[in-house]
Amino acid sequence: MNLIQHADSPRYIRLHPLDNVVVVVNDQGVPAGTEFDNGLVTVDNVPQSHKVSTVDLAVGEAIIRYGHTIGYALQPIPRGSWVREDQLRMPSAPALDSLPMSDAVPEKQAPLEGFTFEGYRNADGTVGTRNILGITTTVQCVTGVLDHAVKRIRDELLPKYPNVDDVVALTHSYGCGVAITATDAYIPIRTVRNLARNPNLGGEALVISLGCEKLQAGQVMHEGDSSVDLSDPWLYRLQDSSHGFNEMIEQIMELAETRLKKLDVRRRETVPASELILG
Repeated sequence: MNLIQHADSPRYIRLHPLDNVVVVVNDQGVPAGTEFDNGLVTVDNVPQSHKVSTVDLAVGEAIIRYGHTIGYALQPIPRGSWVREDQLRMPSAPALDSLPMSDAVPEKQAPLEGFTFEGYRNADGTVGTRNILGITTTVQCVTGVLDHAVKRIRDELLPKYPNVDDVVALTHSYGCGVAITATDAYIPIRTVRNLARNPNLGGEALVISLGCEKLQAGQVMHEGDSSVDLSDPWLYRLQDSSHGFNEMIEQIMELAETRLKKLDVRRRETVPASELILG
């Protein structure tokens, strides 16, 4: 991967040596007429994270990214142009019963040295780039209640804790009777579990459940997991409420404020860029 590194200059990422497009990384993109260090000049305004052609592309010519064809030009695309989906014809999808197994093992990249970022160090050693309260769920039935609670937390509690960036609901479409022991069911369950362990949540995620669903809270959070803090109350079951909707919201907000207080004392520290986890 080739990255132009000057923080005050136009920058792009080339993801593979064979690529004939590169990706702009400047926060606000780059305007037409921008010249990169290698002499590439943009002919369009190009937003951040969008592609720029590094060569003149003729009609029908392959656009290559990640070392693979991602489309074919529907029109001439001059060098330095913003490459957009409406300019491309997508490749035909291969037959699902004949997909080859990939045996290409990429070369191990050299360690990223000399780069740092300001992040939040977690108890398990991971580092987050943001400081967020996450509230996950065990079943889709609780989504409506949680969405309302998150809105109130954001409006009423979050302003009291200026070092916390946001509060987010981690919802999904699993129902009460989902077959959690079915073949490969561990994959979506693992996904729900790992979302609650995202480094940006600082180990302080909460769980909201209904109480009667097959996917129980203990399968999302469990004792002995160093990536989450279970020393304070971390679970609320809506079925525990005896006074209805308002009580549910107040209980969730009470749990949330306990976590917000802990998140608010966290501070950024300088850490090596190698601590970043992508994906």
